[in-house]
Amino acid sequence: MGFITSEALDETGYVELERLQKVAEPSEWLDLEYVGWRSSGVTRFAPLASYGGEVDCNGFWNHTPPRTDKDGVWIPRQVDTAPTLTDYAREAGANVGRCRVIELQPNTYADAVYNLHQDDNNRLNEEGSGWVVRSFVNLTDDPDSLLLLRSDRFDPATEIRLPLPAGTRMIVDTQRFWHAVWHRGTAPRYSLITSLTSGPELDVHIRANNPDPRPRSIELDAEMVSAAQVEMHRRIEERRRAFEAQGLVMEPPVDLY
Repeated sequence: MGFITSEALDETGYVELERLQKVAEPSEWLDLEYVGWRSSGVTRFAPLASYGGEVDCNGFWNHTPPRTDKDGVWIPRQVDTAPTLTDYAREAGANVGRCRVIELQPNTYADAVYNLHQDDNNRLNEEGSGWVVRSFVNLTDDPDSLLLLRSDRFDPATEIRLPLPAGTRMIVDTQRFWHAVWHRGTAPRYSLITSLTSGPELDVHIRANNPDPRPRSIELDAEMVSAAQVEMHRRIEERRRAFEAQGLVMEPPVDLY
């Protein structure tokens, strides 16, 4: 039967929308309540919508009863603090699951490559329903920072690198891509991340915002890319051995070269 997907993502798996001309006031994200939560680097999250309306970042499938990443419950005090950000999330008219602001501290390219990960948006999602994707709205002005997307975690030739000036909006199938952000700023980066369900509403929203399925990818120095690959494998192997010493198998070994 399959899932309902968005035609705009069929070609590349991601799309960049027309950039916002004016972003919400910084107080909307700085005054939110944050909790520590591991993602692509040193991060905290401020949920606007969660499983049960609490300041909680856990996957919906880790609650009772478990469910997929849909039907998020808005958190009143967070929504009151960030009404414009809430409007950004609701603008698509699609079902919203998890919705939160991420705070990411500056990192290196090697850090970002090591932290590449796939989201688990569609765990428990039923065939015949809408496929869950992620909307990103970059809140701070980070033109030198890059969203990294790889279809193959270990192949830098598959890497797409998209800059993140203020107001950048993207919709990405983050279960399809390994992804992370290389944040080259000197202050934290903030971005609104929303789980949206594919379907007619999301399609209309994408079409109305001048979508570009092939925004320009930034080129990087080949030696830096190669060095980051070696460092990624070194860290993975170091982590694997540390867990193996505790009797835990995290992932199979990967050849360094």
